[in-house]
Amino acid sequence: MLASLEWLKQYVDINISVAELCDKITRVGLEVDTVEKLGEGLEGVVTGKVMEIHRHPDSDHLWVCMLDYGQGGEPVQILTGAQNVHQYDIVPVAVVGSVLPPSERNPQGLKLKKAKMRGLDSFGMLCSADELGIESKLLLPEQRNGIFILPENTPIGVDIKTVLGLDDTVIDIDLTSNRADCFSIIGLAREISAITGCPLKMPAMDVKEAAAGKASDYVNVKIDAPELCSRFATRVLKDIKIMPSPEWMQRRLRACGVRPISNVVDVTNYVMLELGQPMHAYDADKVAGHTLIVRRAEEGEKLVTLDGKERELTSAMITIGDAEKAAGLGGVMGGLLTEVTDETKNVILEAASFHGPSIRRTSRALGLRSEASGRFERGVDTIRDHDALNRAAHLLEQMGACETFSGIVEAYPEELQPAVITTTAAKINGRIGVNIVEDEMVAILTKLGFGVEAKDGELLITAPTWRRDIDCDADISEEIARMHGYDFIESHQPELTITQGSQSVLDDVKDDVQDYMVGAGLSEMMTYSFIKANAYDKMLLAADDARRNCIELLNPITDAFSVMRTTMVPSALQTASFNLRNHNNSVALFEIGRIFLPKALPLNEDPEERQLLTAVLSGSRKALNWCDDKGNVDFYDMKGIVEGLLEAMQVSDYTMTRSQQPYLHPGKSCDIVVNGEVIGSFGEVHPVVQENFELDQVTYVLEMAVEPLVASATAVPQYKHLPKFPSMSRDIAVVVPAEVTNAELEQVIRAHAGELLQGVRVFDIYTGKQVAAGCKSMAFNLTYQAADRTLTDAEVDASMKKVIAEVAEAYKAKLRD
Repeated sequence: MLASLEWLKQYVDINISVAELCDKITRVGLEVDTVEKLGEGLEGVVTGKVMEIHRHPDSDHLWVCMLDYGQGGEPVQILTGAQNVHQYDIVPVAVVGSVLPPSERNPQGLKLKKAKMRGLDSFGMLCSADELGIESKLLLPEQRNGIFILPENTPIGVDIKTVLGLDDTVIDIDLTSNRADCFSIIGLAREISAITGCPLKMPAMDVKEAAAGKASDYVNVKIDAPELCSRFATRVLKDIKIMPSPEWMQRRLRACGVRPISNVVDVTNYVMLELGQPMHAYDADKVAGHTLIVRRAEEGEKLVTLDGKERELTSAMITIGDAEKAAGLGGVMGGLLTEVTDETKNVILEAASFHGPSIRRTSRALGLRSEASGRFERGVDTIRDHDALNRAAHLLEQMGACETFSGIVEAYPEELQPAVITTTAAKINGRIGVNIVEDEMVAILTKLGFGVEAKDGELLITAPTWRRDIDCDADISEEIARMHGYDFIESHQPELTITQGSQSVLDDVKDDVQDYMVGAGLSEMMTYSFIKANAYDKMLLAADDARRNCIELLNPITDAFSVMRTTMVPSALQTASFNLRNHNNSVALFEIGRIFLPKALPLNEDPEERQLLTAVLSGSRKALNWCDDKGNVDFYDMKGIVEGLLEAMQVSDYTMTRSQQPYLHPGKSCDIVVNGEVIGSFGEVHPVVQENFELDQVTYVLEMAVEPLVASATAVPQYKHLPKFPSMSRDIAVVVPAEVTNAELEQVIRAHAGELLQGVRVFDIYTGKQVAAGCKSMAFNLTYQAADRTLTDAEVDASMKKVIAEVAEAYKAKLRD
């Protein structure tokens, strides 16, 4: 934020040095970045009038000028090669002894001496804007080349720094995003007033309203998108005269980095800098139906902006339209078709309050950044829209440039209410760590424009409308602390209760799982919690699968991360694919991460977050070595990891059943069931899914919930004494239909073998000539043992007989010889 010191002094008396002022501003939270003294290095240059001008007798490009520069003597002779100088022009004159600052033409600066040019003496020089130290971007195109021609009513013999405002000091303040109230001269003056105690003087805003008729007879306004525009107000100006703005206004605009253009444009910019309210001017006769409508742009709608470029708009952008077309891009830039030109007769002035985030997104999408959009992004004072319109009309009336119709025409759907905060002096002191009396707090807040009512030991504080960043008592504490002075707050050790650090039981279990997976030879990966929306299609999830109900991101970092994941499988497969594409042909990775399950869409409460373990295996089982097996990982490698993990977590009561997950191979996958609940799935990736994720070799994936492991993992281990009596084992081979699974047979065996059975293990599965078609032979080893005696053959035979009978009955099984 650039602020002219001369401009600030119009509204608050500053009776301290610039250095002291900058120090005080910085101490209350408005950091001064730089201080620039305009015209530094420029000395002795005054205004002069060209009384005579004729060509040099020995040159076809030099002119001989006789200048009156207000010294009361004879005109001084100065030669120039500029071609834009004419008799009676008022120009900057550097006479002998004058000093010019560094410029593009004279990088080291210049002290004027008498010179001789083609036989004639020159006692100085006429100056261009560059030689005076004025940036070309702050000038009109016709002012950038040649001598800087001053207005014809400029007095002569006056220091050029006074005439052009080059005796001013510009303070550059680095504002934080929450201090939108200081993004204006009045806002800074208000802050300085509170710091110094000098009263604030507001600018004149009275309007004569001399034009016959009411503004409402000439313009109609409407807001069709109240979520994007809280207020839209207009004034109508009649018989506008387009002319240059006064030199004093141009000086202030240039000091703040804005190029003067014409009186109407300059006034809107001036009011924006002065009051912090961006404005726009429309040629009223080019607004169809004399109607302005704030609406969302239509998707693909075209608008030619003031810079002459055609913009393609989206429905997220704010458009000011008339009865037929888009007339401007709300809060960013006006439209070319309704631009104020030299032929304009009537003007509609607009002051509005737009939704900051929408303005920011529009500016970024179109690559359009402006002083106006920067202010709307931070937020403007909706209540002050009328002040901006009245101030602009006052300034134009003061120039004799128009007459104003009576009244303001506006749309204001919902009146903005200021924030009201209740707190106490004790609470504020406790937060800051000081002992400020209540009266001082009231005085500080009153100086800052807050309304304060002390009642029954409480402070009822009404925030001013320009302080949109104030919404709680912590903000009030900050205001009091910074104005009281941070230097006066004593530092002391905080009183803290020291507690032993710890982490949750779930985190302890996660650490154990990580330790096991690393010990099993897997490396940990870390992936984003966001995935691409088409990942669910690549996983072959059904259209009604609950995992498709994912949270879409409003502002994703890329299209590849557009939704929050409801499963970690896509992240694991994508990482495996990346490794394989980069010639890492042996993949063994795992991750413990979160998924996000919304309770309803669109979101109206925080989603449920669950911790999952995912792992992916592919390629060689071991690093290539001449003496080791060169085989690739298979289903049983993943199954072994799962069984080992469950054993390490003390999960014993679990089963594995055939999985129905669409992304897994239907014949090479399992669900993990604990206490009747499926807590995870693993297996070979479905061939179609493998192709969708560009996996060029067979890959195996695991996804399992971590929370169900907590109960068993934290249980106290139970130890058993070593058995005193020997065990007995028997083998049984049965022929059963091919679709019967090992788990089903094992369940029947355990259910009927009795309490002496200690273990069941399948050790052979055979299909071939000796087995009927559609059947298979399965061989089991059964282990029996008693804790109090040595078992007899009769006891074991009785159990085996019962097992054989039950298996035969359940599955029409036959004993295999």
